[in-house]
Amino acid sequence: MKLIQDNPYRIAGILANSSEKELQKQKSKITKYASIGKQVESELDFPFFENVDRSESSITKAFSGIEQNQDKVSHSLFWFLKANTFDETAINYLINGDKEKAVEIWDKITYGKEVTSKNFSCFNNIGTLKLLGESKQELQEGIEAKIKLIESPTFENFVHTVADQTYTIDNQKQTEKFVDDILKQIKGKYSSADTLKLFSNCNGTTQKYLSQKFTEEPLHKIESQIDSCKKKRKENKGNAYEFGLKLYTNTKDDLTLLKSILGTNDLKYKALADQLANEIMQCGIDYFNESQENNSCDNYLESSQKLTKLADSIAVGKMAKDRAKDSLATLEDMKDREINKAIAILSSIKLAYEKAISEIDAQLASMRMTMSYNQTINYSKVDKLKAECLNWDKVVEVVSDGISVNDVEIIQRCSNPSKVSEYKNLVDFLIGKLGFAQTNRVKYLAYWIKNDTLASAQLTAKSLPSWAKWAGGIAVLLLLVGLIWGEEGLEVVFSIAGILGVLFFIGWLRSL
Repeated sequence: MKLIQDNPYRIAGILANSSEKELQKQKSKITKYASIGKQVESELDFPFFENVDRSESSITKAFSGIEQNQDKVSHSLFWFLKANTFDETAINYLINGDKEKAVEIWDKITYGKEVTSKNFSCFNNIGTLKLLGESKQELQEGIEAKIKLIESPTFENFVHTVADQTYTIDNQKQTEKFVDDILKQIKGKYSSADTLKLFSNCNGTTQKYLSQKFTEEPLHKIESQIDSCKKKRKENKGNAYEFGLKLYTNTKDDLTLLKSILGTNDLKYKALADQLANEIMQCGIDYFNESQENNSCDNYLESSQKLTKLADSIAVGKMAKDRAKDSLATLEDMKDREINKAIAILSSIKLAYEKAISEIDAQLASMRMTMSYNQTINYSKVDKLKAECLNWDKVVEVVSDGISVNDVEIIQRCSNPSKVSEYKNLVDFLIGKLGFAQTNRVKYLAYWIKNDTLASAQLTAKSLPSWAKWAGGIAVLLLLVGLIWGEEGLEVVFSIAGILGVLFFIGWLRSL
């Protein structure tokens, strides 16, 4: 850790609680050596340390950095002092390069113990060694030891050991400064979550300060993102889906961090989360409305649902939660709007047809009951009456106006199999009742046969009038006869074809 490696006391080559006389003596000595290009070695240049720079400039900077009492206290927290026999023994081990043995000695005096006037230096020293460690566990233990020392009543003893006896210090402010120093040292090395874990064993006061430190930046970032998204959405509602999705993505990590620090019950977190959720939700609403106005064929409904679900996962407050719930319910109802509308129109036509047929059958039954034994019913006329029970041209007009090509394109994406099956059956029913020209006007309803040549041919053939089907069949038969009889039979074939042609022409006229 740089605060330890480049500590002014280390460069000076003295302990943090050296007397003013010792400090001045050391300053004079190493300054003279530096002036002639030589460096003084110190027994505190422990073997596990990196090389120390004792140039004239670094020496001047080091001694000026420990002139004031506040600076002495701050730098002492990242160095060693000798205040009892345990410190003396442990430091001797460090001089000899036995770091583990020094830790063992100080650990016995501090582990599970409270800070007292007899062991405060041990807390500081083992904390310094732990801060030099490679693992997060060591770093966490070092931080815990230091903060425990600073926040203890005995910290005053530490202060008076390294600074003037008359100097007083604010424990809370010193804790905050220590935390700030540590955060600067490890910035970029650990994630926010891992950094917070390093302070997890510290008391509530430290945790509160950390919360302020760690929440200030993400709070500001999220608020800025919300404002930016709101402005873009109002200017371009057609791209509101992209804006909402980007807002969610860009704020996800910061919101997770705030949630881990503050918790969902925190009023500040709750207000921010609901504000974020409402903006994401509004992006979905505006995108949906804009797509409706522009008759967009895009999957606007699914996109709007996605944003609303994301907003629901963020929302904390009841109002935001209820709004998301209501919005999802509304979108769910809208999801099958086109197919529901089509089914309603086609079902009404089928119902009207069945009602008309039922009335004809009722009249037919009544006639049978009143007929004498020598009277008969013209069933051909009955069949024609049933076929024409509805004005099919008007029906086609109603269907064309009520179900657009765009509606059918949306219906194709419907994921409800029962509704799709019902729609197809109703379309088959309708086409089965229409003539050739009428079928051509509404055949777009049968989207499933659009690219099926055989099915399309079957649909065309099915819609032809009976006389046309007979004409086609007889034409094929005559062609076969002609091929079989050869030239001798052609005159007979043409004669028959001429007579049939006149008959079918009459049939066509009657069908109009």
